[in-house]
Amino acid sequence: MYNPWAGHKEQKQFATFLKTENKMPRSVNAVASRARRKKMMKHAKGYFGRRKNVWTIAKNAVEKAWEYAYRDRKTKKRNFRSLWIVRINAAARLHGMSYSQFMGKVKAKNILLNRKVLADLAMNHPDAFKAVVDKVK
Repeated sequence: MYNPWAGHKEQKQFATFLKTENKMPRSVNAVASRARRKKMMKHAKGYFGRRKNVWTIAKNAVEKAWEYAYRDRKTKKRNFRSLWIVRINAAARLHGMSYSQFMGKVKAKNILLNRKVLADLAMNHPDAFKAVVDKVK
């Protein structure tokens, strides 16, 4: 605030007074900020180079890792389903049926075995899988 009746020295003193009057100290909550950074750096443990100890690089690396993890949890489900289909197809063809014919008949006979179980039977218990095939034929 400018006072036209004051001299230069008084103006300076008044400005200093305004800056210091009625001001609270700045609150930054350093405890929470440090805890947040520490948690992120803990996730970056084991990374190569500056990815493990420089805050911005570590933060970016961890966030990107979380994106990949989210994406690949979905991909993992797709991969396993296709693996089960390949295994069921191979086992069904040993008994003279294609995968689509076999699964169509399984659904028609209302057999409540999913692809994961059928693939396990085909791989590890061929006699049990043969029993399922004989039931649907």
